[in-house]
Amino acid sequence: MPLTLAQTNLPGMWDFVLYGVLAVVLLVLAVMVLNFGMIYIRALFSGAKATFTELIALRLRRMPVGLIVDSRITAVRSGLPLSIDELSTHFLAGGNVPMVVLALVAAKKAGIHLDFDRACAIDLATKGTGKSVIEAVRTSINPKVIECPTPIPGRSTIDGVAKDGIVIKARALVTVRTNLDRFVGGATEETIIARVGEGIVSTIGSSATYKDVLENPHRISKTVLDKALDANTAFEILSLDIADVDVGENVGAKLQAEQAEANKLIAQAHAEIRRAAAVAVEQEMTARVAEMRARVVEAEAQVPLGMAAAFRSGKIGLLN
Repeated sequence: MPLTLAQTNLPGMWDFVLYGVLAVVLLVLAVMVLNFGMIYIRALFSGAKATFTELIALRLRRMPVGLIVDSRITAVRSGLPLSIDELSTHFLAGGNVPMVVLALVAAKKAGIHLDFDRACAIDLATKGTGKSVIEAVRTSINPKVIECPTPIPGRSTIDGVAKDGIVIKARALVTVRTNLDRFVGGATEETIIARVGEGIVSTIGSSATYKDVLENPHRISKTVLDKALDANTAFEILSLDIADVDVGENVGAKLQAEQAEANKLIAQAHAEIRRAAAVAVEQEMTARVAEMRARVVEAEAQVPLGMAAAFRSGKIGLLN
């Protein structure tokens, strides 16, 4: 039976469609190899294999594929089984993925327990504060020293007054390390400094004399440490050392002198009040004396008038 023209051309059309599909598939494979080939090979030979599906998903979400994969390679090579999804989720939350991985590696090498979720929480909590999760881990590994008080112009010591009125100027060095379990939501260094300063002032104030403080500065650190000043803070206090103790002015004597001066002024004021009252009484007496004299003069003026009246009435006469 003879074939029609359409039936004759049908295999050629199917071949063209097949070649087109193959060309598209080859083009897609070529684009994938060009975009993800080196990253895929790097991850494969590093023991942190990543599938092309995961790499394409990262690109579609507009995430830095190389950064995520390299961070996972670092984690896996250090014995941390982190997945692409975990790292990409933290990146989408605004976290610093390489910093978190470095912090986890440092904590693992130092034998410090730090899971991925807590590391991410610390990283997000320190965002915009000038600190980082790696700094928190390093401080936990290598404790740091905090000066108390913080050196600022015009103030370099914490001043307390003993019971005898002598000022004691002290400066302390507080050695702390990060408590990673309390880092998120815990109080900062400023709270540690404030609590230590309060403890130093309280200890000096409870001393009978300044000599007690000078003889045993360790008493200050022991008393302060017994108060558990690191409670609810992001740090653990390892030691508190009194770096310097100086004797200041005699505030007690100064206050007594000022009190004496105030008492003198009060006494002078009372004396002035009494003097003014005496002057007022004196003036009042002077006025009364003048009044009495006026009455005497008035009475003396009535005598001639009475005598004249007596003469006119004949009650008094003159003898010849």
